[in-house]
Amino acid sequence: MSTLRFGQHLIKSSAVFLQTELSFALVNRKPVVPGHVLVCPRRPVERFRDLQPDELADLFITTQKVANLVEKHFSATSLTIAIQDGPEAGQTVKHVHIHVLPRKPGDFERNDSIYDELQKHDREDENVPSKWRSEQEMAAEASDLKKQL
Repeated sequence: MSTLRFGQHLIKSSAVFLQTELSFALVNRKPVVPGHVLVCPRRPVERFRDLQPDELADLFITTQKVANLVEKHFSATSLTIAIQDGPEAGQTVKHVHIHVLPRKPGDFERNDSIYDELQKHDREDENVPSKWRSEQEMAAEASDLKKQL
């Protein structure tokens, strides 16, 4: 496998750190916090309601595994796990995905500000690659996470 489809994007395998039969997890090119990763179904489904029962089960089992991994790896004490389902919810990539964000005390002055940041992070600089992490940075993080599985 050299690439996976994530909505309108092709994701290089070097950014993917976990794959199951029905899901995959990848590092984020614009993380809101260190360790912000995404878990997606393999089938490019736009809305949560369109997932099949086996895809839904696998997606959530994979998310739990990924959440445990990033919480430990990034020395977090909590997690924010979120789905933006539809454009009014902030979804900009038309492919169901779960955001997993490791949290630490004081990472935001107001705890719920993470949702504001999540809402705007995809919209800002979406087409400005200079604002994205490099492929090398993403590959290194994915490799580190993969080693811990």
